[in-house]
Amino acid sequence: MFKRNTTPTESTQPIQAVERITSVLGSGVIWHGSINGAGGVRIEGAFEGEIALRGMLVVGETGRVTCENIRANAVIVAGAVRGNITTQKLEIRASGRVWGDVVTTAFVTEEGAFLRGQIRMEERVELDLEPAPESTPAEAAQAESLAATAVAMPTVTPIPKREYPATTSTIVKKKKGAV
Repeated sequence: MFKRNTTPTESTQPIQAVERITSVLGSGVIWHGSINGAGGVRIEGAFEGEIALRGMLVVGETGRVTCENIRANAVIVAGAVRGNITTQKLEIRASGRVWGDVVTTAFVTEEGAFLRGQIRMEERVELDLEPAPESTPAEAAQAESLAATAVAMPTVTPIPKREYPATTSTIVKKKKGAV
C-alpha cells in the first residue's frame, strides 16, 4: 500500500550535467549592474540590477539580490531575493526568502523557506536568453589585434651535410684479470 514505486520512470527532459560555479560575488561586495552570459554565478554579497544567465545562479545565505526579473537555467536561493524569477528549476533552501512571482518547470523547497508571491508551474519555460558568445569582447579584440600584427619569422639556413669516410673497427672485450 505505501511501498515506493521501484520501476524507473522516464523523464521527458534530458538530464543536465552538474553546473559549476565560475564566478563569485563575495560577501563584502555591493554591485549595481547586470549579469549576463553563460556559467555559474554565486552571490554572497548584495546585487541590484538585471540577471540573465545561461547556467546556475546561487544566492548564498549572506546574499541579497534585487532584480525586476531574474532569468537563469537553475536558481538556488539560500539568501534573500526581491523580484520575479523565471527558471527551469528553482530551489529555496530553509534560510531562503523570495518576494516575487515564480515561473518554473520544477520547484523544490525546504521546511522554513519563505515565498511571498505566486508560483506558476509550466511544462516548458522560455528564458529568452541571448546566445552564449564564443568569446568575450575583450578576447575577440585581443585575437583580432594578434591576427593583424605582422610576425617576422627568422630565416633558416640549412647546414651542409658532412661526409665521413667509411671505416670499420673491431671492439675487443677483455675479462677482468685476463692479460
